[in-house]
Amino acid sequence: MRRFHFAHPGEAYFARRALRRHARVLHLWALGVGAVISGDFFGWNFGLTEGGFGGMLVALAIMTVLFTGLCFSIAEMSPALPHAGGAYSFARTAMGPWGGFLTGLAENMEYILTPAVIVVGIGGYLGAVFGTPHAWEPVWWLLCYVVFVAFNVAGVELSFRVSLVITLIALAILSVFFIGALPRFELHKWALQNSGWLPHRSSGIFRALPFALWVYLGIEQLPLAAEEAHNPTRDMPKGMLLGLATLILFAFLTVILNAGIAPGASEVGRSEEPLLLGFRAIFGDGATARILALVGCAGLVASFHAIIFAYGRQIYSLSRAGYFPTWLSVTHGTRQTPGRALVAGSILGYLAALAIHLAGQKSSVGAVLLNMAVFGAVIAYVFQMGSFIGLRIRFPSITRPFRSPLGIAGAAVASAIAIATLFTLFINRDYRPGVLGAAIWFLLGAAYFALHGCKQLVLAPEEKFAEEARTTEWARTAIR
Repeated sequence: MRRFHFAHPGEAYFARRALRRHARVLHLWALGVGAVISGDFFGWNFGLTEGGFGGMLVALAIMTVLFTGLCFSIAEMSPALPHAGGAYSFARTAMGPWGGFLTGLAENMEYILTPAVIVVGIGGYLGAVFGTPHAWEPVWWLLCYVVFVAFNVAGVELSFRVSLVITLIALAILSVFFIGALPRFELHKWALQNSGWLPHRSSGIFRALPFALWVYLGIEQLPLAAEEAHNPTRDMPKGMLLGLATLILFAFLTVILNAGIAPGASEVGRSEEPLLLGFRAIFGDGATARILALVGCAGLVASFHAIIFAYGRQIYSLSRAGYFPTWLSVTHGTRQTPGRALVAGSILGYLAALAIHLAGQKSSVGAVLLNMAVFGAVIAYVFQMGSFIGLRIRFPSITRPFRSPLGIAGAAVASAIAIATLFTLFINRDYRPGVLGAAIWFLLGAAYFALHGCKQLVLAPEEKFAEEARTTEWARTAIR
C-alpha cells in the first residue's frame, strides 16, 4: 500500500499557477551573481574576528572547493530536471517525497533568512550614510522589503532587468574599490597586524567557515528560474558556471584587499559596513566615500532582490506540489508572478530580523541571522549532493545535457565540507541560540509534514517527473 497519495487536479489548478518564460544566459548569470554579491559587501568580514586573516583565507579556499563541487553537480541536475522546484525537485526524484520535503524545507530556511541578513546590512550602510540612529534600522528593513517585493510582483521581465542592472553596478563599485585599494595594500601592517596568520590556530579556520561560505551562498538558487528560462537545458549550466567564476575572483579580491588596507582586519571584522571603511581609507571621510558607499548598497540590493525572487519561486513550487498550503502558489492573473509566496516569505524574514533585534543580542543581528541561514544552507547542500549521487547511481538513463566532470567524487567532497560546516555552527556560543532556533524551526517543519503535509500532495511537474522516472527505471531494470 502506497504511503503517499497524490491529488490529480485539473488544468484550471495549474492555469492559476503559471509562470512566464523570459530569462536567457545573461539574466541567469546576473541572477546567480546578484544573489551572492552582497557577501562581498557585508557578512564575510565577521570571519576575520573568528579566524584572523589567515584563518579566513583558508576557510575561503575550503568553501571554494565546496561550491565548485556543488555548482558542477547542480549544473548537471538542473537541465536534466528543469523545474521551478530546484533542489527539492532533485531530491524528490532521487530520494522520494520525504527527501524532497526536507531538502525544500532546509532551502526555504536559507532563502527566507538570507534576505533578512542582507537587509540588516543595507540598514547598516544607510544608517551610516544618512546618520540615522540605531533604533531606525527596522524602518529601513521594512522599506526595503516593501520596495523589492513590489519589483518582484510587478513581473518577471522587470525582476530580471533590475537584477542585471544592479548586479553590474555592484561589480563596478567593487572594481573601483579594488583599483583604489591595490596601491594601499600592506599585508603585515593591516591584514596581519600583530596577530599573525592564525591567531586562533586551526580552530579559527573552523569558526570562520560559515562566514567564508557567505560569499558564495545563494548561487545554487539558479535552478529555481528553470520554468522562466527560454532554454534551461542549454543556458542553466552556462549561467551557473560563469557566475561561479565571477564570484571566486571577486571573493578573493574582496577578502584580501578589504582586510589589507586601513583601518585593518581587526576593525573591519567588527564593522557592519566594511566596504565603507575601505572607501574612507582610499578617499577620506568625505562626500566621495559616502556617495560610493551609498551606490555600493547596490551589492546588497542585488542580492536582496535576487533572493526574494528565489524564495518566491521556492515557496511557490513546494506549495504547488502540496508540501506547503496550496493557496501560496497562486500567481498573479496577468503578470504570472507568485505574489502570495513573495509576501509570505517577506513577512517571515522581517519578523525573524525584528525578533533578534528586539531581543537585544550582544552579537550583531546580521551575524546571528547569517549563522541561521547557513544552517539551512548546509543541510540543503548535503541533500543536493546526496541527490546528485543518487541520480547518478539509481537513474543513469535520465537525459543529461551537461555532465559534471567532477562526478560523484566532487559531490562527495562538497558534502563532507558541508557536514563539517554544520558542526562548526555550534562552536561559537554567541551564535548558538540562533542556530538552535533554526534547528527547532526545521524539526517543527518536519513534524508538520509527517502529521499533515504528506496527506496533501499534488501531482505537480516535479512529482510527475519523479514518478515517471522511477517507473521507467524499474522497467529498464526488469528488461535487463
